[in-house]
Amino acid sequence: MRAFEGRTAFVTGGASGIGFALGCAFAEAGMKVMLADVEAGALDQALQKLAGHGASVRGVQCDVADPDSVDRAAQAAFDAFGHVHVVCNNAGVAAGGGIDQISIDNWRWVVDVNLMGVVYGVRSFLPHMQKHGEGGHIVNTASMAGMINGMGFSPYAATKFAVVAMSEGLSMQLKPHGIGVSVLCPEFVRTRIGESGRNRPARYGEAPLLDPASPAAQVVAEIARRLEAGLDPAQVAARVLAAIRNDELYIFTHPNMREAVDGRFAAIQAAMDRVSAS
Repeated sequence: MRAFEGRTAFVTGGASGIGFALGCAFAEAGMKVMLADVEAGALDQALQKLAGHGASVRGVQCDVADPDSVDRAAQAAFDAFGHVHVVCNNAGVAAGGGIDQISIDNWRWVVDVNLMGVVYGVRSFLPHMQKHGEGGHIVNTASMAGMINGMGFSPYAATKFAVVAMSEGLSMQLKPHGIGVSVLCPEFVRTRIGESGRNRPARYGEAPLLDPASPAAQVVAEIARRLEAGLDPAQVAARVLAAIRNDELYIFTHPNMREAVDGRFAAIQAAMDRVSAS
């Protein structure tokens, strides 16, 4: 999809971080934008920052872990702007993992948002995109944690690997329909994902307290440090727009991760070599 002017984008997790940067970039490219976010106050602030774009930018509160909420948000976009052409399933959360404290509530929350939130977004928008026949693009936010697992046994890494696989499969199926698919795999970006607990619904219980000396707590502390020094979300958004224009499946933002990716695939190839020789 090369033309953005006059078309419409829908972005979840749109009140901050990568989602807000995407909303800004789409608006600057002449698109109509619907920002969706679970956090009402942050969404209002985001809309105020984009007020200069006038009626071309709207907002809707949306819990991506609830399929009915996603359906309502999609309908709000259709009512406001008509056809939607770009859908960014971007909302995501993180919670402590590891083997020292396995919380089923953590797993359910992260899976419902990071994985099922993408499924619900595709389900709510794809029939509409196929019907209007004007082409379009779906961008699913994964992570480098979906390419190489340096996070151990964690719900975050599990969901991000799943989003990569879903996006690959979706791309193959939608190409004949003129709808592109990209999977965004950034490393550390300056976002508030480290503060995900601020929006944790009561149905998932309270996040278990980590022992400050535990390996999981040390991982969380290191992630928080690296997020603070991470990439500007605006740079990520610029890569996403370029990828949509060029119909790229994989969107990477950190070339320094090449060595780690090469190492993972070298191990896979070595295992294939062993079975071939056996």
